[in-house]
Parts: sequence; structure tokens; C-alpha cells
Amino acid sequence: MKKIYIPLLALVLLASCNSEKKKEIVKETAIAVKVSGITENNSSLFVTASGKIEAENSANLSTRMMGYVTKVHVQVGQKVGAGQLLVSINNTDLQAKKAQVDASILQATAGFNNAKKDYDRFMNLFKQQSASQKELDDMTARYEMAKAGLEGARQMRNEVLAQFSYSNIKAPFSGVVTNTFVKEGDMANPGMPLVSVEGASKLQVMAMVSENDIVSIKKGMPVSVLVKSSNEKLSGKVSEVSISATNTGGQYLVKIDLGKTDNTVLSGMFVNVQFPVANKATTSKSELLLVPESALVKQGQLTGIYTIGTGKVAILRWLRTGKNYGNQVEVLSGLSANEQYIVSADGKLYNGASVSVQ
Repeated sequence: MKKIYIPLLALVLLASCNSEKKKEIVKETAIAVKVSGITENNSSLFVTASGKIEAENSANLSTRMMGYVTKVHVQVGQKVGAGQLLVSINNTDLQAKKAQVDASILQATAGFNNAKKDYDRFMNLFKQQSASQKELDDMTARYEMAKAGLEGARQMRNEVLAQFSYSNIKAPFSGVVTNTFVKEGDMANPGMPLVSVEGASKLQVMAMVSENDIVSIKKGMPVSVLVKSSNEKLSGKVSEVSISATNTGGQYLVKIDLGKTDNTVLSGMFVNVQFPVANKATTSKSELLLVPESALVKQGQLTGIYTIGTGKVAILRWLRTGKNYGNQVEVLSGLSANEQYIVSADGKLYNGASVSVQ
């Protein structure tokens, strides 16, 4: 049998051809992407600030007396009317004090009536010159003391009755119960919150504005409010502007009254507020670079965006971002105005991924 010898060089060339064919077979499919240039804005028409929706009327109700909670009459989410009973606290000691005060009023009344009769009798005697001035003065003093004693007993009764209002906690206004902090059998202490109530009829926004923007915001200014959770846009008007940031960490408090809202807008939701500013010097001096928030990539504390690199591959570029302007974010560094970035992709992007611009 004849043996066939294949040279080593031929084997190498054959293996190389097979490898190239495999590479062609497993060649990566390009991801279809859409790109856009940076939005340039040389004169910002508004400034933004973050805030939270709150009820205009809200209260954490507490008591001035100590006692056991005998009954919680409401539940979280329940609508209540002004003056409706919310929490009852044991008032046995007040009942005993009221009985003591009522007894003292009876005693003081009897003393006053007796003193008044004596006073009237001596007054007639003095007119008839049958009583001296000294006797009349003594009887007058006795009468005034009895009168003062009765008035003091009545005021003590008013004080006890006022204490009863702290044993029966009532709603100060119509609204919704947002939280209950106690249950039956708990000990209520003075100043401890028992129930929180919010008036659901009118909502407002509490926004914190930086020192660079506060001078441009005026009372009565119409604003646009974007609810982050639902992307719903609301209209509002600035009702209060604080001129001090001493107790707010360098941020200035601005209150905004909202217009009519539906049931999807709730107290506690976070919002972005846009304040219209026609001529803002701080932004007119430099270009404002904005990108859509949906195009950003976030990894931990880092924020980046995919750009198109040489060879049509995706390159992740890390950015330093600034304020939010609606659905757009200001780019402070990491991207220039003439660069393109990827807005959306039909597949999952990563560094070095082959892309096809649509």
C-alpha cells in the first residue's frame, strides 16, 4: 500500500483557511441605532428645581395630657370632616377633677349669696345711719371676696372643660387620615403625635431653589410642574418665596399653588418645577448643552452616554451632568456640541459593540 505525505506548510494553510471561514460565519451583527447631535441653547427660557407635592392643610395631632388611648375611631385613608372625633383618651382623672370643681362652685355660690344679703342689709342700715362706715367697709370686703371666689371656681371649671378637648382629639379641618401613630391601650404623652390629617382639597409644591436662580423667581409667576412618577404636567403659580436659606441648607424655599388636579396626583409625589425666565444672565453667557434623559446610562454613581467611535462601534462616554430641564439634562463636561450620541438602539449596547446608524 502506497503512503501519501502532505507537507507541513499545506496543513498550516488549510487550518488558516478554515479559521477565516469560521470568523466570517460568527461575524457580529451590527445593532441598529439612532443618533442625534447635542441640543444647543444659548438663552435658557426657564430654570428648574426639584420639589415635593404636599397638602396645603396638614397637621400632626397630639394631646397635652397623659393617659391611655381608649379608642382610635379612624383608619388610614379614611375621609373625615371638621370636628369629627378621631382618638379618645382615658379621662377618669378629669371626671374626678370636674366633680371637685362643681362642688367648689356650689360652695362658692352659697358663700356669695350669703355675703350679698349681708352687704345689701348693711347698705340699707348705713343709709339709715344705723351702721358705721367701718362696718359697711368690712361687709363690702367680705362681699367682694365671695364674688371673687365664685368667679375663680367658675374659671377652674372652664379650665377642666378645656382639658376634656385634649382627651377627645377631633379633626381641625376636613381631609384624609394619612397616618395613625397609636393603637388602643397605648400611653399617650403630651406632644406625642397621635394622628396625622391632610386636607385633600388643595395641593401645593414645596420646591428648593439654588442661590443662582432665586433672584429670578417672583411671587405670582406661573410655572409648569412635571410629576416624575407619571410624567403628567400640571400648571401652578408661585405663592411664597423665601428670602433666607439659613435653615434650609443653602437652598431657598418656594411654595407653588397647584391648579385643579385629579386623583392620580397625590401628596408626597416628587416633581420638577420649571420657572420661566426670559433674560437670565447666567445662562446667556455660555452654551447650554442638553441631552434627553432617556439616552443616559447610569452605573452606580456614574452617568454616561454612548457615542459613535471609529469603525462604527459604540463607545461609552462618562459625563458630568447638571440640572434637569424637563426631560432633558444639562451636560457640563464629557461631550462637546459637535459630537453625536446614540439616542436609541434596537439591541443591548456595550463598549465596542458594532452599530449601524439608521
